[in-house]
Amino acid sequence: MSIKGKAYIMGAYEHPTRDAPDKSTPQLHAECAKGALADAGLTKDDIDGYFCAGDAPGFGAMSMVDYMGLKNVRHMDSTETGGSSYLLHVGHAAQAIAAGKCTVALITLAGRPRQNKFFPGGGGRPGQLTDGPPEAGFENIYGGSTHNTYGMCAMRHMYEYGTTSEQLAWIKVAASHHAQYNEHAFLKDVVTVEQVVNSRMISDPLHLLDCCVVTDGGGALIVTSPEVARSLKRPLVKVIGAGEAPKGPRGGKDLDLTHSGALWSGPIAFEEAGVTPQDMKYASIYDSFTITVLMQLEDLGFCKKGEGGKFVSDGNLISGVGKLPFNTDGGGLCNNHPTNRGGITKVIEAVRQLRGEAHPKVQVPNCDLALAHGTGGSLGTRHGAGTVIMEREA
Repeated sequence: MSIKGKAYIMGAYEHPTRDAPDKSTPQLHAECAKGALADAGLTKDDIDGYFCAGDAPGFGAMSMVDYMGLKNVRHMDSTETGGSSYLLHVGHAAQAIAAGKCTVALITLAGRPRQNKFFPGGGGRPGQLTDGPPEAGFENIYGGSTHNTYGMCAMRHMYEYGTTSEQLAWIKVAASHHAQYNEHAFLKDVVTVEQVVNSRMISDPLHLLDCCVVTDGGGALIVTSPEVARSLKRPLVKVIGAGEAPKGPRGGKDLDLTHSGALWSGPIAFEEAGVTPQDMKYASIYDSFTITVLMQLEDLGFCKKGEGGKFVSDGNLISGVGKLPFNTDGGGLCNNHPTNRGGITKVIEAVRQLRGEAHPKVQVPNCDLALAHGTGGSLGTRHGAGTVIMEREA
């Protein structure tokens, strides 16, 4: 069953906080839900489907449904794929609506990583096996961490294709050009290529400014049936394609560090939507690191493999200048990256663009087709991807 045109994103809300010492994680989830419902013009009694990932505390969906007092939920989904979780949830919500399992789906994300003593993303100590996923024995025993893995991807991409640190820096520069107009962005200052490459090294060749911010906060989405959507007094944002795909290390067999799961999830979404990468007016690309963006741009078909460096350094990601404006809220690199699962913000900004509600300085003219894409796990090894394509309906 195709989900094309079977569901609409009618509510979108991004929590304004970036530092929440006085709020609990469930409270942030609830505040995001309230904001998305208000945006859609619905109430919590309208919700009959609920979706969340591993950032939801307790028993996930069951705990949050009870905490938020959602009395009419008849369909739940707590799929967990890291940063791509919420791209998958949009697709799963559309599937559930198309199958008649629910008519108004709520999707929430929230977290408080800045309140933890240790930020998420670290690996085990060298020489120490740790409990965790099956692939942990291949990575954590050597002291692997999120930064190290992405650094290896960047180094391999440089080795194979001649990509440079200066080219990667252009991705941060583009994000910062957009973030300056976002009053809630964690980092609002425009940066230069020189500032990026001169920031301290984190995991060679990735510098501090190649890395995303770490913030508290969250977001929520309301996905509805076409009938409910057309009864609301909001712009219509239609889901026309979705794809998901895993990429596992398989113990290192046939492991290619220069590809991401987007190589498989993207074509699925484009085929279902009946459009091509060249049709996209705007793209929200998951940006845990600059290399994350570069690899996804190539794998999604916006440029050929190995040509991402030239594509971004030509300024193509900057709204009003380039061919493919991206992350016009500042993205995870500058704006907001809560809970290590920032994928929901990619959908939120895409919805803003399609509605014409982005900041006037970064709003893409006549934005009628947009893509949101997220990654989960580590980019080059244990990794899953989710792609969603949306269309503005007149």
